[in-house]
Amino acid sequence: MFPGSVGDVDDLDLADWRERVARLYLSDVDLAGFRAGRDALFAEHPQSPIPADERPAFHGLPHFPANPDAVAEAPVRPATGGLTIDTGGPDGAVHYRRVGIADTPWGPLTLFWIEAYGGGLFLPFRDGTAGPRTYGAGRYLTDTVKGTFGRGVTLLGPDRVRLDFNYAYNPSCAYDDRWACPLAPEENRVSAPIEAGELNYHS
Repeated sequence: MFPGSVGDVDDLDLADWRERVARLYLSDVDLAGFRAGRDALFAEHPQSPIPADERPAFHGLPHFPANPDAVAEAPVRPATGGLTIDTGGPDGAVHYRRVGIADTPWGPLTLFWIEAYGGGLFLPFRDGTAGPRTYGAGRYLTDTVKGTFGRGVTLLGPDRVRLDFNYAYNPSCAYDDRWACPLAPEENRVSAPIEAGELNYHS
């Protein structure tokens, strides 16, 4: 392990993981190419959230088929106030501020900004597929601190966004309970099923 490692997290490996994720999100590959690239990262990279003993048998993440009905443009209205999510892990309580509410066809979803050095846009959500088909605690559409630029959430101006739920993905804790993740707050839970994006890893 390199100097600066903490526990089983190597700082340089983690930096490499985040760079590769950002490059994939910003690349010009289509959805199928994007999913293949992500599968390769999950199978091979030291920072993969897939447990190491499961990686030899890993053959890719499960997804809904591409769904054009899961793409929508939505107006964004102002929102105020903060939110604190206790991860229950070493990150402790993570502080966010509300930057806007997107009025989507499935219900309103709040976009958050992480209150930390550099910041980042964060959109966690839980929909009607949660539990039987997708991770029960919800999924993410973007977390730009982790390099997930564009694709899931594209800013179209100061008061409009494009949301593509084909890029919805699971938090790391969906693969291994050694991870602790901020999960979708009550205000980002919608009853409508959004049949797009990543399915349960543990079926």
